[in-house]
Amino acid sequence: MKTCQILGVPTQSGTSERGCIMGPTAFRIAGLPEILQELGWQVEDVGDAVPAAMPDVSHSNPAVRNLDAIIAWTKSVGERAYEMAKACDFPIFLGGDHSMSAGTVSGIARHTQDLGQPQFVLWLDAHTDLHTLHTTTSGNLHGTPVAYFTGQSGFEGFPPPAAPVDPRNMCMMGIRSVDQAEKRHVAEIGITVFDMRAIDEQGIVGPLTSFLDRVRAANGRLHVSLDVDFLDPDIAPAVGTTVNGGATFREAHLIMEMLHDSGLVTSLDLAELNPFLDVRAKTALLMTDLAASLFGRRVLERKTRTY
Repeated sequence: MKTCQILGVPTQSGTSERGCIMGPTAFRIAGLPEILQELGWQVEDVGDAVPAAMPDVSHSNPAVRNLDAIIAWTKSVGERAYEMAKACDFPIFLGGDHSMSAGTVSGIARHTQDLGQPQFVLWLDAHTDLHTLHTTTSGNLHGTPVAYFTGQSGFEGFPPPAAPVDPRNMCMMGIRSVDQAEKRHVAEIGITVFDMRAIDEQGIVGPLTSFLDRVRAANGRLHVSLDVDFLDPDIAPAVGTTVNGGATFREAHLIMEMLHDSGLVTSLDLAELNPFLDVRAKTALLMTDLAASLFGRRVLERKTRTY
């Protein structure tokens, strides 16, 4: 039986909106561990991560907020992710704001490097999260994890990622809110981006298939990072960074179903769930349903939900 470990990352230090700290609990209450067990996985919930000791740091950019906490979380979660990747077939990380991915992806990539394989990342998000400590104007460091784990400069005080992800091994889908500094950075480092206009024009299947073909041809391991704001806020309101025009229910499920069919996904983030902003748990339940699709639940197995 294939094994899965679940780790909560209850951090809200990367955002100015309080509530993400409750995200891991909401996923558990929504039944994620039980659903995965029903789908044939041996599931171990390893509890919640805690931050490492906070360093005494400051930065020349006065906008930067909670730098000490983000560094502490990145160190701790990076180590936990690495140990989980060694111990099970499929680690899942429940957030928590998206700054958690500085730790999750860097830890996963470190294990992938040990295996002698390339690490690929599918980033499902409204934002590219490519700021550095120097370029962020909001100071909210959930906008920086991609720059960190791809080894970009501008992260003084952080532990250098042991196995930086090659930006050319990243694919972003659903992007629709990008700052000027991030636009320049995307072009410079070679990340593949399918924004919502590209999805409107090309659909989901072609772009995702081309990326999965690249992962397969390289014998790569694929980490999926799913941010709530990838989804349209009409169906997923529980996020502090809503951007209109996101993925629809069926677009999101199709992505997850294709990912399952590919057999390439080896780890998963579920990020930015803020239950304080939810409506009758609709976002927590939708994100849980999407995870179930990634793990193989089919349309004919979905039950009607009543309220």
